[in-house]
Amino acid sequence: MALQGPIPVSFDQVFPHGCYLVGEVEQVKDFDASTSSRTVYAKDKTTGELVWQIAVMDADPAVKISQKTVAVKILSPVQPVPPPPVPGLPITPVEFDGMTVTPYVNQSTGRLAYSIRATSMRAPRTAAPAKHAPAGKDIAA
Repeated sequence: MALQGPIPVSFDQVFPHGCYLVGEVEQVKDFDASTSSRTVYAKDKTTGELVWQIAVMDADPAVKISQKTVAVKILSPVQPVPPPPVPGLPITPVEFDGMTVTPYVNQSTGRLAYSIRATSMRAPRTAAPAKHAPAGKDIAA
C-alpha cells in the first residue's frame, strides 16, 4: 500500500473555517518512559523531533460542541511560539504548516479518530490585495 505513516494534509483540509488558540503550548510527556522521579519528553518516532501540543478550537459551525476543541501536536526542537493576539479579538487565530493526520481507533469509544501534527504555527495569512488598474487607465466593464 502506498500510504504508510502520517498522511500529509493542508491546513484548509483540516480547518476549512480556521481555528483559534484556546490553550498554551505544552511539551508532551512520554508516559511509557517516564517514572515518578524522572520525566521523559516524547520525541517523534520518524523525525526524532520533540513533540509539543496546543489546544485549538475549530471554527467550523457544523462541528458538534463536544468536538470543537482538538489538540494539535507540533514537532520542533524548541518550544513553538504562538502568533501575537489580534487587537479586538478575544481569542487568537492560528494556522499550521507541514500538517499530517494519522488515523487510529479511539480505545475508549471504539471510533475512528485522527492525530493531528504540524511542523510550525503562525498567524493566518491575509487575503491578497485587490488588483487595481494602473493610474490613468480605464477598465472596460
